[in-house]
Amino acid sequence: MKHTKVKDLLNSTNTIDEVSVKGWVRTFRNNQFIALNDGSVIHNIQCVVDFENTPEETLKRITTGAAVAIKGSLVESQGKGQKYEIKVSQVEILGDSDAEKFPMQPKKHSLEFLRENAHLRTRTNLFGAIMRVRSVLSFAIHQYFQEKGFVYVNTPIITGSDAEGAGEMFKVTALPFDNTPRTEEGKVDYKEDFFGKETNLTVSGQLEAETYAMSLGQVYTFGPTFRAENSNTSRHLAEFWMVEPEVAFNDLDANMDLAEDFIQYVIKYAMERCEDDLKFLDERLAAEEKQKPQNERSGMGLLEKLQFVLENNFKRVSYTEAIDILKNSKPNKNKKFNYIIEEWGADLQSEHERYLVEKHFKSPVILFDYPAKIKAFYMRLNDDNKTVRAMDILFPGIGEIVGGSQREERLDVLQQKIAELGIDEEELWWYLDTRRFGTAVHSGFGLGFERLVLFVTGMSNIRDVIPFPRTPQNAEF
Repeated sequence: MKHTKVKDLLNSTNTIDEVSVKGWVRTFRNNQFIALNDGSVIHNIQCVVDFENTPEETLKRITTGAAVAIKGSLVESQGKGQKYEIKVSQVEILGDSDAEKFPMQPKKHSLEFLRENAHLRTRTNLFGAIMRVRSVLSFAIHQYFQEKGFVYVNTPIITGSDAEGAGEMFKVTALPFDNTPRTEEGKVDYKEDFFGKETNLTVSGQLEAETYAMSLGQVYTFGPTFRAENSNTSRHLAEFWMVEPEVAFNDLDANMDLAEDFIQYVIKYAMERCEDDLKFLDERLAAEEKQKPQNERSGMGLLEKLQFVLENNFKRVSYTEAIDILKNSKPNKNKKFNYIIEEWGADLQSEHERYLVEKHFKSPVILFDYPAKIKAFYMRLNDDNKTVRAMDILFPGIGEIVGGSQREERLDVLQQKIAELGIDEEELWWYLDTRRFGTAVHSGFGLGFERLVLFVTGMSNIRDVIPFPRTPQNAEF
């Protein structure tokens, strides 16, 4: 007999004489009540065992974490809290779980403990909910771009270029460490390496995506990216996923329109399809907020925050205007910011971004026209020669969630910027070809997928929204 998902049984509109269900035991009370979960939904289904007619040996093996197959009838529940339960006629133990050793006991665990048991943490309500939301958001991203006629492009994970110019990259090599070939100057001889040149794990698929946008019109990438940045913070990962659309003939205004529409679409999609999970996450966040001192609490609940993004048009503000607002703000004048804003050209920190969104504008904010000195080489230089057509989208509670720009389409300007940064033009010959042969205005942006999942789930540590986090000194699992 084919088994039915717990989600479908709980959503049933009538009782069923014979059902089969498989899952993992969350709790087993009074030798009678099994709370069973199969991962399809946050709720457990109660299975009532006839303990008088069930062998003692079987009852002893129904422990937290055990995998079981249950047959019985779906009946109206006698207890409160659920509409239906299963009256069990047969229990089969598929996989035992030693109750003394199973780490995911039915009690509150610290997030740190759960990270140490990342292979089992989805057995909890919290991580089951997070990963279902992550999955739905992932699908929504593809659906949005596919509906709009974008072409999905898989850009290389191993690359010879540093798209960001930051240099924080993981080297990829097949050379032996104990006998590395060297040049006459004593440097590593990469000509002897697998690819015949120095290669790294990608920090972004943007440059390659741009080349495809200049023939296919509108493309997007959605794949893993890597940063060898030694940042042991709640906002950084060494391996994370990036969504990067690139669109030919789009200027910065059209790029901002696309980003705003895209974000609102995927959040709305998740809210419609993850109602139970988001309700649970909303209640969890509210309980967590109550533990904080009043001045550290967020003004909004999770569902409120998501609704806030859907209902408010994103306020568009130039970097210059934002600097004036921040310079004259109370926290800046009273030296409450950790980083005091003193002059134009400062690189904005999360505290500044959150002040603009949560306190000043009270809406999501898109900042644009940043100083060229603090932005990447590929961003289009404005006529003032000191700002570039860059944009960042700022959200409540999180700060920057999207970074993008109109790309520099003029060959001579791009060559000059590359030279100023000391980047070898030969390394980017293929990228410059798109400016030699049929160049045109084009734009794109990058969304760190985990930052989006962080926002939608209300979690505060990025390590809790990716299955197996990769961070400094940690490559477990």
